[in-house]
Parts: sequence; C-alpha cells; structure tokens
Amino acid sequence: MFELNVAIIPARGGSKRIPCKNIKKFADKPIIAYSIKAAQECKIFDRIIVSTDCKRIAEVAESTGAEVPFIRPSELSDDHTPTAPVLEHAIRWFESRGKTVKYLCCIYPTAPFIRQEDLRNAFGILRKENASEVFPVTTFDFCIFRGLKAKEDECYEMFWPENELVCSQDFPEALHDAGQFYMFDCKAFLKRQKMWDPYARLLKIPRYLVQDIDTVEDWEMAEVIYESCKKLGLLVSYK
Repeated sequence: MFELNVAIIPARGGSKRIPCKNIKKFADKPIIAYSIKAAQECKIFDRIIVSTDCKRIAEVAESTGAEVPFIRPSELSDDHTPTAPVLEHAIRWFESRGKTVKYLCCIYPTAPFIRQEDLRNAFGILRKENASEVFPVTTFDFCIFRGLKAKEDECYEMFWPENELVCSQDFPEALHDAGQFYMFDCKAFLKRQKMWDPYARLLKIPRYLVQDIDTVEDWEMAEVIYESCKKLGLLVSYK
C-alpha cells in the first residue's frame, strides 16, 4: 500500500490579539503563504493540507497552492484546542478514504522564517535515525538560570538564588522550541497523541530565524528582521 508523507498546517480563524493573524499580510504576502511555500519547495510531501474552520483562510490557502479538503469541526476550533487532536483529525480523514500516512509534519501558519532546508534536514534525521519525532530548537537570548520572578509585594527574587555568583559560561546550554514545525513518524504520533516526545531528535537552527509573533509589536519587529535577513541572503524569498 502506498504511504503518504503529509504536511498539515493548522490555521483556525478567530485570532483576537492580531485579527486575521493567519492570513494577515507579512512583508508582501499572507503569512500562511510562507509555510505553504516552504512545504512545496522542500519536495518531500505528497499532500499539503490546511486544517481550518474559516472560509476566508481556506480561500487564501488554496490560492497559494495548499489543499483544504475539509472544514475543521467547531469542537476542534476554539481558543483552548491543542494541536495534537487537530492533527489526529486530519490523519483520520485520510484513513477514512483508504489512505495511510507514513510521515506527518505539522507546520504552523505563522512561521515566515521557516526554511525548506530545515524541513528537509528534519525529514532526513527522522528516517535515518528511525526517530519518532524531530523539531527545530534554538538557544535562549539570555541566561535562563538567572531568571527573576515577581513577588506579591511587587519585589522580585531569583528563581534559583544559588546561581547568583555562578559565571554565565558555567551554565549548561538552554534551548527552546522554535515553534515552526514538528516532523513525526505517524504511527508513533498516534500512539502517543502528544506534540513532544521525550525521545525526539532536535534540529538546532540560528536564533535570528526564531521569532515568536503574538502581538502587534512582535509582528512589526519580525517584519524588520525578516527584511534584514532577506537582504543578507539568509532567507529565500518565495514567489
């Protein structure tokens, strides 16, 4: 039986902090287009699916070259719906049509810094190492072991006071999820039904490619960084 490699882009409507976030113009195109184009250009996916509950998002996704073969049900489209059940819903849609998904990649729709080479590299690691999951990470831009927390009296204290006199270079390297994509062996994902596997392989990428976009200020800063990266030849400009 032919097994599919599938990219699934979860993109619901109803964003509150940034209205129409998933299709808002970033630089010169809808932000979801960057995820779709990277998935197309890496040449590893048989199908590129956008899972959405929004007709407008569906139209933009299809105009960019993705498929929207179903509308996501409302019970999987509220503010508190995790990503994992959305992916499972899409996998079960394929299964109901006699299709088997071998490898699955969840690509977030607001990842304009995503690179096709990172998708290919993650896919190579997934197959070569027979891994259950691969996802990109990067380093924190400040030493997390010197973090502060607020107290009720509006004062602050260190999370780890014992680190006050420790030299920063003596701390272990700390990494965080890049929030761009997750590459899965589909059987392993369905067995676990979680986004993070403790045995996942990590793909380290440069910090300048990782921009969390949650507010208007985040968005504006990300556009500035994106344009700078393009001028320096650090990013491909998709047509």
